[in-house]
Amino acid sequence: MIEIKEITSKSDITKFIKFPLELYKDYPLYSPQITMDLKTDFNKDKNPFFKHAKVKFYLAYKDGKCAGRIVSIVNDLHLQYHNDGVGFFGFFEVISDQEVANALLGRVSADLKTHGLKIMRGPMNFSVNEECGLLIDAFDLPPLLMTPYNPPYYQDLITKYGMVKAKDLYAYIIKTPDELPEKALRVAKLAEQRGLSARHLNKKDFKNELEKFKKVYNSAWEKNWGYIPLTNEELDYMGNKLKMIVVPDMTAIAEKDGEPVGFLGLFPDFNYVLRKMGGSLNPLSLGKALYYEKKIKDGRLMILGIKEGYRRKGVDALLYREAFKGVKRLKYEQVEFSWILEDNTAVQMSIKMIGGRHYKTYRVYDKAV
Repeated sequence: MIEIKEITSKSDITKFIKFPLELYKDYPLYSPQITMDLKTDFNKDKNPFFKHAKVKFYLAYKDGKCAGRIVSIVNDLHLQYHNDGVGFFGFFEVISDQEVANALLGRVSADLKTHGLKIMRGPMNFSVNEECGLLIDAFDLPPLLMTPYNPPYYQDLITKYGMVKAKDLYAYIIKTPDELPEKALRVAKLAEQRGLSARHLNKKDFKNELEKFKKVYNSAWEKNWGYIPLTNEELDYMGNKLKMIVVPDMTAIAEKDGEPVGFLGLFPDFNYVLRKMGGSLNPLSLGKALYYEKKIKDGRLMILGIKEGYRRKGVDALLYREAFKGVKRLKYEQVEFSWILEDNTAVQMSIKMIGGRHYKTYRVYDKAV
């Protein structure tokens, strides 16, 4: 017998968070987030996302044993911006059982329908501004910071339920070069001749640097598929989380006459550390974190935005040049660029210019409710 329960209590939220720890016990590449951090993210009084979204958490039980989880998301800000009747599912984890998967996805579909929505899209955790998509290849490669990882059977479960591809998201990888290709350096030089410049982030002035990022963000991403504006509270919330791991030498801001026009955020792959911590935060796991943090060899470029009107002017090359100075000095072996929309050929060409190659794909799915 399969039962789907909506959960609200703290104890059930803890069960929701910890379910994947058992599910992935035989998957050494799985990188569990810290339970305490997830409790904050799922707290409606602490995470500003909940101020413009209706979110329901569900656990699936089969024969009395926890067998899966899912979240239903009605994002009012998305609906206001796109007016497309789309709702979302996220944080989808399930045993290899089609009936359980159908029950979980069906519950979200029914919930979205009660809100008058027409399409269920996902997975999204919680939105396109965060971790999203289903890994559909490269299962033998570790997931980098804030990127999805899931068993191969998830794709079968989702497609057999009737969901179809909405969009693919690409990840590119580049081995750290001794020096960027001559073409990239030449383009960066031309940008400087146009009065553009790039510098590293000043972490001592982080609050003002975050304000500069805000100025770039909405202009840079507003035409991207699935884009929704981040509120100031969400930007502050995200900034405070990333401040702990930001490396100024790998973060760059492009400017024109003192005004920010581009932003690049490249972060150490702390998933390497999370795999050692096992989702716990205690003296032992903290000791592991301090030890393994020094052994991180990969980075993820997860923020790259250029204001409208400053694209195709070499700003990307300027940002790459500054960021890779830090990557080389800190001896990172490779950098992942993710994620990139499958039809964003301009950014793909930019990444290929410095030697990046497509090596992973994440897929977002749709289904009529």
